[in-house]
Amino acid sequence: MSDWLHAAGADALPALLARYQGLQIWVVGDLMLDEYVMGAVERVSPEAPVPVVRVSDTEQRLGGAANVARQVAALGARASLAGVAGDDEAGARMLQLCQAANIDTRAVLTLAGRRTIRKQRVVSHSQQLLRLDWEDARPCAPHETVRLVSKLAECARPDAIILSDYAKGVLTPEAIAGVCRMRGTAPLVVDPKHRDFTRYRGATTVTPNLRELEAAIGQPLDANDTASIAAAARALLEGAHIESMVVTLGNRGMLLIPPRGAEIAVPAIGREVYDVTGAGDTAIALLALSLAAQAPLLQAVQVANAAAGVAVGYVGAVAVDASAIRNALAARPDTKILSREELAARAASWRMEGKQIVATNGCFDLLHAGHLALLSHAAKLGDVLVLAINSDASVRRLKGPERPLVPEAERAALLAALTFVDAVTIFDEDTPLEVLQTLRPQVLVKGGDYKPSEVVGRELVEASGGRVEIVPLTPEKSTSSLVERIRGIGKSR
Repeated sequence: MSDWLHAAGADALPALLARYQGLQIWVVGDLMLDEYVMGAVERVSPEAPVPVVRVSDTEQRLGGAANVARQVAALGARASLAGVAGDDEAGARMLQLCQAANIDTRAVLTLAGRRTIRKQRVVSHSQQLLRLDWEDARPCAPHETVRLVSKLAECARPDAIILSDYAKGVLTPEAIAGVCRMRGTAPLVVDPKHRDFTRYRGATTVTPNLRELEAAIGQPLDANDTASIAAAARALLEGAHIESMVVTLGNRGMLLIPPRGAEIAVPAIGREVYDVTGAGDTAIALLALSLAAQAPLLQAVQVANAAAGVAVGYVGAVAVDASAIRNALAARPDTKILSREELAARAASWRMEGKQIVATNGCFDLLHAGHLALLSHAAKLGDVLVLAINSDASVRRLKGPERPLVPEAERAALLAALTFVDAVTIFDEDTPLEVLQTLRPQVLVKGGDYKPSEVVGRELVEASGGRVEIVPLTPEKSTSSLVERIRGIGKSR
């Protein structure tokens, strides 16, 4: 096979993710602030036949090219972002979120008289009810484009460049030409929204969805007819002098049209789809990172396809964690054992679905009937039960050098195997407070050996309208008593 079509071995694709560390990626395009308003619908308005949403939570996230940059940075690469924001509250908030995500924003221009693109979605029980858009899609003026390109030139030389084009005025022909003059040999990956693909001349690959490809060729295509899709793509590639194309086909996966040879279908990894928002951003980020890491194009598409499959399992735009992508590539079922980053994304998704999150924490060393009774009771107090367990180091500080008896990985696996447990996360701190700040549960559960005033995180939960539940302990069931009994039996022998 050629380098373009080199197939990966069983371990090659997961190993590719480690090569993203330290890569320099330029992301140029239209920046957005995504806002989510979540709540329950329990009645219809008496004023008009519309649902009344009782708001329970709001959240702001990066959108558009900014979301692409966030995904790049979340996987350990260095993201330099170029685009425009308005001199307004939404623009300031977007830049704050970029800073929190370790995104270099020196090439983001704040322009007076221009409105920051803002999209507000009203969501109830995983269903998007309404979207409100504030936007300014005027093409940037030539002098603004010159400033943007000159600022981008101050960034470290790129290992890959992403053009995230939402047709909102940043990626003018002059802007694209300016970026390409600084490209060198870096792969150029484009998410296109304009019908005229010649504006992306010289790109390494473009990633239209089927609707965008249809708009570019001016005729409908059958999603099941890959030969016709490939023929249409090749005609566009030849006319625009673009090397390759990756057509995204939703739940059918992706279709790769390489520079040479036949098209290759990359099937989607079967997952429950909650929301396709941001899946394209995730896909192009992974595609560019893989090419920057010098992976063959087919491997890059396989990784991007797996990552997009993970992204649609969340509500709203998210930055997908490397471990979740590895799980998808290994064709393993979605694990319940979550990193802090995965927990944050999963919790945000649960909140958008209107689910009540229940949390409890502990060492859970030597799982016994008392633990099971506590957890079973806790699970009935809401929709989702999350366990935060102390790491081995944390247990030693709390219980002494002889504990834990069971390593953290085994404790987490045993707890995750319980059907009424939805997620397990391991924390290394002395208390679960940082986990609770990430999770923001509505119900915090502890055993009857605690008073409410002694529960770590009580103020946090109650301040947001939640509650603490104290569950009676099962008599004579504790890890410490089990340990003493085992020691006693050992001595008697």
